[in-house]
Amino acid sequence: MNNIFAYIGGKVNSFLAEFGQMVKLMFSIISYFPRAFRDKHLVIAQMKLIGADSLPLVVLIGAFTGAIAALEATDLFIKFNLINLAKPYIGSSIASAVFTELTPVLTALVIAGRVGASMAAEIGTMKVTEQIDALEMMAIDKSRYLGMPRMIAALLMMPMLAVFSDLVAIAGGFILTVVQFDFSFTMFFESVQRFFRVSELMTGLIKAFVFGGITSIIGCYVGFNTKGGAEGVGQSTVRAYTLSAAMILIMDAVIGYIL
Repeated sequence: MNNIFAYIGGKVNSFLAEFGQMVKLMFSIISYFPRAFRDKHLVIAQMKLIGADSLPLVVLIGAFTGAIAALEATDLFIKFNLINLAKPYIGSSIASAVFTELTPVLTALVIAGRVGASMAAEIGTMKVTEQIDALEMMAIDKSRYLGMPRMIAALLMMPMLAVFSDLVAIAGGFILTVVQFDFSFTMFFESVQRFFRVSELMTGLIKAFVFGGITSIIGCYVGFNTKGGAEGVGQSTVRAYTLSAAMILIMDAVIGYIL
């Protein structure tokens, strides 16, 4: 029994110590935000990687997210033969689910897999090949040169990607309802407009902003602490995505409860 409690206590201590190191790194990176304009070429390069290069994948995910949301929103009404009664509300129910929950979370998970893991792999490779040590010998702070551009780019681009995903998801939901349930353009979008609330869109954007910060911080932290050569880089890649995905889902629940 004592061994069990010792094991649990050790894991808790390890988690708290690692969480404290992440927070310390986050504040170290934030302290360099005023230098973002001077280092704009670094920020723009990361914005291209996170934003423009990820857009095709985000659009694809968004389209199917909207279609799946429409399918799920109509299944229950079909089951009880209430689809005709529910038609005036289908568009708004799809929009609410898309704006507040589906696109922020799914977009963040996709970016965590594509970009967060890439950050960890890139920085981890620099760590094991001693390139970061070389930067420090040249008096270049790794938090400024490597962390700050990635965090700012993620904070800026994640909400933009969420907006693109929202638009495509609504279009995907509309197409499915037209094809399967013979909705009209007016019927669908009047429902969206009638029940639309700005707070729903803002909730999704706040979530996307937070998720962007989480992805970048975890990617940088895991990369900076990579050890063990090529094998360690591979482990860091998996670890960065696993931690990012878990934290995204946890923060989604927390923000959803608060807002």
